[in-house]
Amino acid sequence: MCDNNANCNNYKLGLNDPESAPKRALLYAMGYSQSQMQKPLIGIVNSFNEVVPGHIHLQNISRAVKDGVLAAGGTPMEFNTIGVCDGLAMGHSGMKYSLPTRDLIADSIECMVLAHCFDALVFIPNCDKIVPGMLMAAARLNLPSVFVSGGPMLSVDGTDLNTTFEAVGAYKAGKITLDSLTNIEKNACPSCGSCSGMFTANSMNCLCEALGMALSGNGTIPAVYSERIRLAKNAGETVLDLLKNNVHPSDILTKATIENAVRVDMALGCSTNSVLHLAALTHELGYDFDINLINEISDNTPNLCKLAPAGKHHMQDLNRAGGVYAVMKVLADNGLLNTDVTTVNGKLSALLESHSVLDFDVIKPFDTAYSQNGGLAVLFGNLAENGAVVKRSAVKQSMLKFTGKARVFDSEEEAIAVIYAGGIKAGDVVVIRYEGPAGGPGMREMLSPTSAIAGMGLDESVALITDGRFSGATRGAAIGHISPEAARGGLIAFVCDGDEIAIDIPSHSLQLLVPQDEIKKRKANHVPKVAKKLSGYLERYVKNLR
Repeated sequence: MCDNNANCNNYKLGLNDPESAPKRALLYAMGYSQSQMQKPLIGIVNSFNEVVPGHIHLQNISRAVKDGVLAAGGTPMEFNTIGVCDGLAMGHSGMKYSLPTRDLIADSIECMVLAHCFDALVFIPNCDKIVPGMLMAAARLNLPSVFVSGGPMLSVDGTDLNTTFEAVGAYKAGKITLDSLTNIEKNACPSCGSCSGMFTANSMNCLCEALGMALSGNGTIPAVYSERIRLAKNAGETVLDLLKNNVHPSDILTKATIENAVRVDMALGCSTNSVLHLAALTHELGYDFDINLINEISDNTPNLCKLAPAGKHHMQDLNRAGGVYAVMKVLADNGLLNTDVTTVNGKLSALLESHSVLDFDVIKPFDTAYSQNGGLAVLFGNLAENGAVVKRSAVKQSMLKFTGKARVFDSEEEAIAVIYAGGIKAGDVVVIRYEGPAGGPGMREMLSPTSAIAGMGLDESVALITDGRFSGATRGAAIGHISPEAARGGLIAFVCDGDEIAIDIPSHSLQLLVPQDEIKKRKANHVPKVAKKLSGYLERYVKNLR
């Protein structure tokens, strides 16, 4: 009935044919009317749950989307996906599951959509892995699609979730009292929504605008604003326009829009995780993502925004300043954006005409940007032959070039215990290995160690490198995604305590300063770390890693 290219819909499903009486009977059982069966069936892909603050309000977003679909003459049919909260999963084995859920989400959506032959889709994500998982599914299924997120939470007095993580480090260092820590934790997250800085969730929701898959405001309108509900209704109406005009993700998600997204990423100072997710999306589109593209674009794209953790502003400030489209307008006016691309709402060139920067303190003018290069950098060297990623915009100027002595740990737990105990000193490079996709497994985020270092006031004198990854909330000289990872024989597996490591972010360099003869000796005498015994989904995930 449906092929693997999602070449099916309710018209091919034949809901008006006598032979489809059993299908109609099942729809009647759920209360659908005959007239509803004769309209386009719009899948509402909702990641609502009562576990994640970014998702607890998504029933309201879904209701608004359905209102838009109904107003435009479609029949909405909702189904749900899973969604992990990285903050709750942080610092224990639960984080091993976070990144793998991205692919599980994409696969489950594929199964639901192809099994039930929807005509078009509206995706409702909000947090970290849900957004890219849904983008991958949209690319794979290639049905007319619109994204509308749940929006970011508010920030009060400049605080956010990362404030709490760093406060733990400050408390451990004796800089604040337990009462102060308790007060911070009660006020850091004052509303529903994705965490309020330019962390991974908000990075990806902003990039949905740059990719052309979401309406303007998707990444920045706060979750609690009524404007968010209106945006959701508009998204529901828009998907019917896309269906009518036969516009598919393959018409929108092109090499040009991927490059636009990387450009906007650099200007906004997005999370390092955006590299992982854009690469995965590009793979779904059928071509390779050259990681060198990050540096090529970053080297001539100014960093126009410094949102938390890199600076004092939060998503509500970016929204007030004009949002993602205002940033895109600055880039376009300076010849750095391809505006001859299609979005869910028409040609980008026409859409940008009505947008401008409303607050130059939040979105800097092109010529007086925070820096003349972008928010991310990819480093190469003997420690990262295939690359490593750092959020350059969140690194102190004094740490852009840094040489220190290695303190080596084979897991996040080992590292955090020593950090909390005060065992890390100025001049150290904390090395956390066997936390990559295969070695972890699952490539855990290292927000607890990096936040502890920052909270202890060591972010101007201590670096951290890992084959794992970081939360978008991480700040400091935190270099992740080191490839090859330790579990796959990367040089990071052979680093010893006291080795000198040279970091040169402006030159895109990461080097272990150990003679080659010594490295050969270590490799010859190396006893491989015993692989963890796995079962269930993690076992299947590791088997499918390339």
